Amino acid sequence: MTFDSPRSTEDPPEATMDGDTTGHDEAQRAEEDQRAAPADEVIGVRQGMFGVRGTGDTSGYGRLTRTVSLPGSTPAPYGGYFDEIVATLQDALPDNGFGESIEKIVVFRGELTLHVRREYLPRVARALRDDAALRFELCLGVSGVHYPDDAGRELHAVYPLMSITHNRRLRLEVSAPDADPHIPSLYSVYPTTDWHERETYDFFGILFDGHPSLTRITMPDDWRGHPQRKDYPLGGIPVEYKGARIPAPDQRRAYS
Repeated sequence: MTFDSPRSTEDPPEATMDGDTTGHDEAQRAEEDQRAAPADEVIGVRQGMFGVRGTGDTSGYGRLTRTVSLPGSTPAPYGGYFDEIVATLQDALPDNGFGESIEKIVVFRGELTLHVRREYLPRVARALRDDAALRFELCLGVSGVHYPDDAGRELHAVYPLMSITHNRRLRLEVSAPDADPHIPSLYSVYPTTDWHERETYDFFGILFDGHPSLTRITMPDDWRGHPQRKDYPLGGIPVEYKGARIPAPDQRRAYS
């Protein structure tokens, strides 16, 4: 009687044919992708979950620590039609106008964002609108963002643009320091930004130079502060409204 010899519990190494470098190529591509991935720009550290300070931890997240970061610059090639947009804009801004105007290029979650130095914003927007190969005719609005930890760049304005001719989209992002919150208005390039810039000024305090009527659009004219900034109180304070004073929620009269 014969018995089969016991098989090893370890699988034998797979035979590799001469010239088969599939595994090596995949590892090399992964390493290259890791090197090409943009490093995030860490601008601060956030403690807890809800930003509450000076009170006991009742949420269970008091010891949570998270970094506040922004996407870093993306190296070329950018993919899709993004490369064509960047190359065309470089030609539309001669004499190193592109290098002077654009701080960085970010491709994040399938969106192309051009970070523009604020003094060159109208020039870049006009080139994007007028060049036949670009034709970004429509500005979809203005969004304000407040990053208190981004020293010297606390206030950001984001302009999403769309080319109806070529069915393409991109975003322009401009920053300004809290101590000098001035950004050139795009009203002369995109008149539809009239109301959007007023709203961004109202809620974030960004001053759009050259705007024909930069007044509040939602809050009363005599309102103090800008409610969507991160440093604006969330509640529990007296609120002034047209000369009247509304007490804090914990000081109001109860009728029950």
